[in-house]
Amino acid sequence: MEKAEEFCSYGAFASVYDILMDNVNYEAWADFLKERLKEYGIFDGLVLELGCGTGTMTELLSEAGYDMIGVDNSGEMLAEAMEKRVESGHDILYLLQDMQEFELYGTVRAIISVCDSMNYVTEEEELLRVFQLANNYLDPGGILIFDINTVYKYEEILGDRTIAENREDCSFIWENSYDPETGINVYELALFLSREDGLYEKEEEVHYQRAYTMECVKNLLEKAGMEFLAVYDGYTLEAPRRDSERLTFVAREKGKSQVPFRTE
Repeated sequence: MEKAEEFCSYGAFASVYDILMDNVNYEAWADFLKERLKEYGIFDGLVLELGCGTGTMTELLSEAGYDMIGVDNSGEMLAEAMEKRVESGHDILYLLQDMQEFELYGTVRAIISVCDSMNYVTEEEELLRVFQLANNYLDPGGILIFDINTVYKYEEILGDRTIAENREDCSFIWENSYDPETGINVYELALFLSREDGLYEKEEEVHYQRAYTMECVKNLLEKAGMEFLAVYDGYTLEAPRRDSERLTFVAREKGKSQVPFRTE
């Protein structure tokens, strides 16, 4: 298998991402995030979103009064995000960076990541690295909130399933292939984008995601030096269930050293 990270950046899909994600209740997710941030005393200040994509959540949190920074490794997705920034007039900083190697000029009060962006990190040591970077760039006692798709979702909902939709401006065929031994789910996506001449242009992308167990994620957070605080069934306050499809984790920066973190 070729390295997964070569395929995790959205290309043509970026132009229709928001159309095809219209089933996601971003407003409800944003309400959950704002409530959790306030629960831990974060009412304003700098907040970083990893894997910000087209900036939908970034915009919602900026509107709520947070000074937002968005990081994504897809220039096409960030181009969509910057169009939204022009329309809203919000003061958001977008950075074209890989979340496994992101760099900031200073610390932030909180870091968030939604829409299973963490599942795109396909090796445990790489996910550990993301958590280490988060711990480094958080203010003392700062909060990390992120979601992941569950093993159950890959095995029972997505695995070896083909999903197709026909929309007015585009259509897609989305083929999933899940390997329970490696925990890797391969998304093969064929997009058919409408053109002005009435014809459709076909674009193809391949993405990889990794399924992580709840215990694995908790162990990696603690190994990264963070304090695990809570895990929920999706964007609710309910406890995780055997058939939860999405888990949302909350962790806190712990034990920040006065010695600068080394990124080599």
